[in-house]
Amino acid sequence: MEILLQNFDLVIFLVLAIFGYTAGSLAEKRHYRSIIKREKELLKMAVVTAEGSFPPERIQEVALVMGSVVISIDYFKRILAILRNIFGGRVKSYESLVDRARREAILRMKESAKEQGAKMIINMRLETATIGRSANKKKSVGSVEAIAYGTAIVMN
Repeated sequence: MEILLQNFDLVIFLVLAIFGYTAGSLAEKRHYRSIIKREKELLKMAVVTAEGSFPPERIQEVALVMGSVVISIDYFKRILAILRNIFGGRVKSYESLVDRARREAILRMKESAKEQGAKMIINMRLETATIGRSANKKKSVGSVEAIAYGTAIVMN
């Protein structure tokens, strides 16, 4: 008991670190569940990266649709990524960050197209960028922005 009292600051730090890591992991898992559910709902909407040509009499409307998202990495995963950078290898925490951002942006684009009555999106493009204070100064990822855009086709 006396050892705990002498190292009270360390104990508090460890408890907060475990709590923060757990909360971040749970939030990430909840986001992935949401993504998977919405992907299943929008599975039938075709999204292609090629240009298409359609008979003009079948096209009712065309519109630019987009979806964007900014997702930040939590500090605990950032610390693990810094350690991984020292020793080398895959940085899984950044991989999941970029994966979630891309998938969420595409889903938001599809949802926007669905609201307009579109059945497909052609010429889809996807861009990602790092943003935030820490991305510019320390050359580490603070947040990732992903933007997906394309041409929604509403057909007769």
